[in-house]
Amino acid sequence: MIIVQAPLRVSFFGGGTDFPDYFNEEGGCVLSCAIDKYIFVTIKKRFDTLLRIGYTRQEMVESVDQIRHELIREALRLTAIRDGVEITTMGDIPSAGSGLGSSSTVTVGALHAMHSYQGDLVTAEQLAREACDIEIGRLGKPIGVQDQYIAAFGGLRLFEFRPGGQVDSERVRLDPGLQMRLNESLLLFFTGVTRKADTILGEQKRNIADRRAILREMKAMALHARDELQSGRLETLGDLLHTGWELKKRLASQISNGELDEMYEAARRAGAVGGKITGAGGGGFLLLYCQPERRAAVRAALSHLQELPFQLEQDGSKVIFNYRR
Repeated sequence: MIIVQAPLRVSFFGGGTDFPDYFNEEGGCVLSCAIDKYIFVTIKKRFDTLLRIGYTRQEMVESVDQIRHELIREALRLTAIRDGVEITTMGDIPSAGSGLGSSSTVTVGALHAMHSYQGDLVTAEQLAREACDIEIGRLGKPIGVQDQYIAAFGGLRLFEFRPGGQVDSERVRLDPGLQMRLNESLLLFFTGVTRKADTILGEQKRNIADRRAILREMKAMALHARDELQSGRLETLGDLLHTGWELKKRLASQISNGELDEMYEAARRAGAVGGKITGAGGGGFLLLYCQPERRAAVRAALSHLQELPFQLEQDGSKVIFNYRR
């Protein structure tokens, strides 16, 4: 049996510039961080040739082509596993429409588990590249590539996406005291709304040609935030998040709505400096930056929402159990 732990993420700046339609022309840049909430993927050999897939539903099929879970199906095809295995996925949060990158994390974790099952050592770069191939190349999803890379690499990272497909990964290293302050300044609340991101992202993708000026600002903001963090100027992060959220809402019509705007403004009135709806927008989780002394007030203002306590996670996808008989 193999068990893989792959982290979810919060993306701070640059989301949207990681769409191939944009970065293949102008280059993209994203500042993102893995968090200590995970998708776990297990794989084990069966005594027969059937394929059993367990997630929010159960599948028992005779061939890969019959699998309804498209991410698992395509990962099996890519790794050439034909039959005789059981695969399960389990997550720390609602998997659909969370805005924490869960679909890409499932893909990265599944690929990692399958490669390990076959005895192959794979790099984070390979896992991310193969996950992008599955989600964007094979399944045609209107998404970017940042989620696959942060799930594979982990940590707080600046990713630069080059025309032609090269991806440069830079770990943003913070001293322990600064990282502790950053952890203490970030709050995450579940809005109670899950949504299918493809609709929002599809519109965002169609709007790229008309939103290039906004995307350039968002790309520059990711680089600026990296510099501010490395210089120890943590207090600017909240203001940048607020500016970034105002820009992001202009990328597509459904990224925010009246209900989400009211949640965000209530948090700001209580002392949050800035924040954003994570992922594509439209629901999922609300990420906020506030000074530690304002956390109690912000929590009181959003007491009707469920908070998800979290910390930054240093590791990417990894095998945490490998037992062979």
